[in-house]
Amino acid sequence: MFGRVNKADREAAIQKDMQELHKMGYAQELFREMGGFSNFAISFSIISILTGAILLYGYGLKFAGPIINTVGWPLVSILTWTVAASMAEMASAFPTAGGLYYWAYRLGGRGWAWVTAWLNMLGQITITAGINVAAAIYIVGMLQLIFGFGDDAAIPLFGTVTSWGFYIFVMVLIMIPQVMINAFGIRLTAKLNDFSVYWHIIGVLVIAFLLTVFGKYHNDMGFVFQAVSTVKPGDGAEVFMIGGLEVQSIWFRIIPGLQGLYDSTVLVPFSILAFALALLQAQWTYTGYDASAHVAEETVLARLNSAWGVFLSVFVSSIVGYIVLMALTFAIPNGDIEATANAAYPVLYIAQENLAPFLANVIGVIIAVAMWLCGLASITSMSRMWFAFARDDGMPGANYIKKVSHTWRTPVHSIVVTSIIAVLICVYASAFYVVTSISVMALYLAYGIPTFLNLRKGRKFTKTKELAPWNLGKWGTPINVISLVWILILTVLFSLPPNELAGWTMIVLAVFLVIYWFASEKRRFTGPRLMTAQELADIEGEFAVPGGVVVPDVESQPVVVAKSDPAVPDASKSDPAVPDASKSE
Repeated sequence: MFGRVNKADREAAIQKDMQELHKMGYAQELFREMGGFSNFAISFSIISILTGAILLYGYGLKFAGPIINTVGWPLVSILTWTVAASMAEMASAFPTAGGLYYWAYRLGGRGWAWVTAWLNMLGQITITAGINVAAAIYIVGMLQLIFGFGDDAAIPLFGTVTSWGFYIFVMVLIMIPQVMINAFGIRLTAKLNDFSVYWHIIGVLVIAFLLTVFGKYHNDMGFVFQAVSTVKPGDGAEVFMIGGLEVQSIWFRIIPGLQGLYDSTVLVPFSILAFALALLQAQWTYTGYDASAHVAEETVLARLNSAWGVFLSVFVSSIVGYIVLMALTFAIPNGDIEATANAAYPVLYIAQENLAPFLANVIGVIIAVAMWLCGLASITSMSRMWFAFARDDGMPGANYIKKVSHTWRTPVHSIVVTSIIAVLICVYASAFYVVTSISVMALYLAYGIPTFLNLRKGRKFTKTKELAPWNLGKWGTPINVISLVWILILTVLFSLPPNELAGWTMIVLAVFLVIYWFASEKRRFTGPRLMTAQELADIEGEFAVPGGVVVPDVESQPVVVAKSDPAVPDASKSDPAVPDASKSE
């Protein structure tokens, strides 16, 4: 499974990883410390079934009823396996930070790479924003239940305890230690991510045990397959918010009868769309697992470990997530779907109604810590993606964002800048589910582009173990096709009310990128930087002592650069494991 090396062979493995990184045109600036489990842990922590599945539990229940957990979760899980598997084999072929952007460059040229990078950057920002504002909302709710103060409790400067401004303030307080830990080095971050895996798995088992053994309510099997929509007009479907301003939806004026969906009491005849919209609960949970690719330059035996990290994080999360969702659904108080779905904090409501206060609070703390660890891992992934694109001068302010701390061997500027933008995103989109929809669409479009490009080229870069030690073999093509179809479906699906702002945001982004590309970046942006052996050695020499990385002998380690243009020498002739980049854009 994970690639493993003993201590004696570890340095040799790191040297081999560095040589492969050199072949892709990059120096070893970041500290290569993570093993296979740590690489898996960062993606598993970002997926965090105790964040997405918990925060959107009421959302899914409101639209589709218990069936969204019983059937919806495994359905989305299987489809997401295809996306993760398609990405994993590309991570094996191209193990570098900023993974998706570099994959698109090698497979389709700089134009595809540039678009992929911007989608991935937006997705990374919005997923971090969604995770941490969700944690803020949840923590405030948990404290309300523990200490008994109401929604109208006054907070100086912010109005009430449940105001969006106060949630953002709590979000900032949550993020400060996350930013500091990320800045202080990958070792501490990796250890916390490893701890996060155990916290999530043991936490899920504790929650399931408490509700099953000590819970007051135990619904029958027929109940958990029940399909009921309790959405009513005005539940956020007819209007959406931009920075606190209410905007009327256009869809209800141009599609006759659409309102019938949002006033349905059963899943027939309008239920298919209601069920599909409820899938956001599972699909937002399954985001961020590209993190294993983004930390490839900090991973030992990256070709195998990054690929396994991408896939296993999704696979393990699907099993663990199903356990906690079913435990919660069987324990819905009195089988009252509407009361649970419309509770301010549905999962806390289930815990409070089922258990003694102390045990309910134990569940609350388990979830709160898991959310904080999820946010910590998300900042790691987000900052590496931005660092990788800035390293190739792909964005405004790249010279500042790409700087790496010589003391900590981390992209500190990228960590701080991206975290600030994540907070500002929440000021723009004054609704949690809108932020989550934007992150799903942006990330999955970024996931899909390299998969499409790889499929278009007949998977010539990933279908052999020589090029991609982790690959799908003969199953690659059908799995790639299924993943692309699902990505197209969810992109359209999560643009509909009540997530309309997410759809308009993606349209505006698309127009902006087209204008920006043709007006400036098509002439300016050249793609991954090409460096000589001496340039690589000079960069690595600056970090050799603080990071403890041995710099290879320049003369004995020839550097092969990526090919993206007819003027660039063909890298693949020097090493069969390095495929040609496409000349197309």
